[in-house]
Amino acid sequence: MRKLPWVSMLIIGGMVFAAIFAPYLTPYSPIEQSLPEKLLPPFWEAKGSTKYILGTDIFGRDVLTRLLYGARISLIVTGLSLLVGGGVGLAIGIASGYIGGRLDSLLMRLVDAAFTFPAILFALLLAVTMGQGLDTLVIAIGLLLWAGFARIIRGEVLALKQRDFVALAKVHGCSELRIMVTHILPNVMNTFMVLVTLNVGAVIVAEASLSFLGAGIPPPTPSWGLMVAEGRGKISSAWWLSLLPGIAITLVVLTFNLFGDWLRDRLDPKLRQL
Repeated sequence: MRKLPWVSMLIIGGMVFAAIFAPYLTPYSPIEQSLPEKLLPPFWEAKGSTKYILGTDIFGRDVLTRLLYGARISLIVTGLSLLVGGGVGLAIGIASGYIGGRLDSLLMRLVDAAFTFPAILFALLLAVTMGQGLDTLVIAIGLLLWAGFARIIRGEVLALKQRDFVALAKVHGCSELRIMVTHILPNVMNTFMVLVTLNVGAVIVAEASLSFLGAGIPPPTPSWGLMVAEGRGKISSAWWLSLLPGIAITLVVLTFNLFGDWLRDRLDPKLRQL
């Protein structure tokens, strides 16, 4: 059995811990401004201070505090988006693969259409139509995710419905709905969980990108993408404003991708090493 990915698990655990206990880890507010202390560098710089370990932004807000609270926003957006997009994709994939026929053709055409539409453009149009906010961001990202889930789950279901246990359930008079819920659903959950893990990084990048473009979380609520956007105009004089949240995004995305790879290998009997 492959060793557990302790590094990835520790980083993910640290992010979750920071998101949950952010109010207890820092004495500062993530939105309260202090203009006399604006653009202070990190403590290791010449003009830095241990009062603000990672420095302050253009409004005098503590960068470390906003990073901690930004982790909370990232987790909330990621969880809700995967719940919406993954749940819809799971339901459509099971129904399409098991029922087949015209329903399968119709749903797969919708999936193809979803893949052809530019994702970021769609999210921007939705944000302009509905306005900025957490609900808009979750709906936009969720609608971008469902097609990928649906296509892969459908492929799993097409193979599963030929298995003997499905035929036996039909012989016993089980309805199609019951077969899909009690027999098909549990057998695709491993694939579904791997897809969820592998899509965490994509959701975080999407949230950061939309916030960077001004279509995500509205200021002054802290968001890693928004922090990168706010600091891009001072990258030469105040490098920490964009670089530090950029590093946080890169580290978390890489960590979740590595954890997803491990989980895929662990749950796939063909790849599992005993």
